[in-house]
Amino acid sequence: MDREYNDLIGDILEASGEKDRVKGKGKPLSKEYLQMDTFQHFQKTARDAGYLPIWLRLQKEISSLVHSCTSESEVKVINKKIAKYNTMCPTSMQKNVISLQDIDKAKSIW
Repeated sequence: MDREYNDLIGDILEASGEKDRVKGKGKPLSKEYLQMDTFQHFQKTARDAGYLPIWLRLQKEISSLVHSCTSESEVKVINKKIAKYNTMCPTSMQKNVISLQDIDKAKSIW
């Protein structure tokens, strides 16, 4: 380990490219900050910065692709993205692969 401590939130922000764009970086902590726990602060800071988890960004991309899908080759690309999405999202949010015949149903799901 190359650091003395674990900085999970910092690692998440750094991996997303959002670490240097956090509002208020380098300024003193507000009184409001001292009234919430670390996870609540992370959620608020991430939300204020417009951060979306990777799986949510992928969900929006898949939705857009499904709504414009017209060919079997596009369906294959979408299904690859759905498989990737299913590995990242919460279990309750996982979706089945789609087919060109059921594209209208998929549009209502996505």
